[in-house]
Amino acid sequence: MRQIRLSGTGGQGLILAGIILAEAALLDGRLAVQSQSYGPEARGGSSKSEVLIDTDPIHYPKITLPDTVLAMSQEACDKYTGDLPENGLLITDSLFVARLPDRPVKNVFSLPITRTAKEQLGKVLFANIVALGALVKITGCVSAESLKKAVLARVPKGTETLNEKAISLGAELAAAGG
Repeated sequence: MRQIRLSGTGGQGLILAGIILAEAALLDGRLAVQSQSYGPEARGGSSKSEVLIDTDPIHYPKITLPDTVLAMSQEACDKYTGDLPENGLLITDSLFVARLPDRPVKNVFSLPITRTAKEQLGKVLFANIVALGALVKITGCVSAESLKKAVLARVPKGTETLNEKAISLGAELAAAGG
């Protein structure tokens, strides 16, 4: 079972990213559960979306031990990586996460996710899709084709080309290691 936590600040689109990731898993013929939590603030508070992906029935809809954590803010990195095992995978947005957890995590990708969205696509609102492109490239948790289909089914009409480019940019960041 894959147990993936997407975390950051409200307004970064991580709840949507979790929904898209779960839908991509379903398109791949797997089972998926997505849950979310966020603070009372409309924007600026911490938020997380958790996705479980498996080929077998999922009997408990919450993460028990994440294998992958995406942290798009320092607060999220501080708050949501405590249960990430040493051999887990941590992906951070290098623009917002300057300090990694004090305990060892062997697999860390510090990527310029938001900076890439702003510089290459003109808007930071594509950062969540850039992050998904990177996460899928690194983990292989869903197929690239299913990710693309799930993204295109959820994004506003007229933004499809930019969102496809966001996925590609994320994959390129991951392939380059940052």
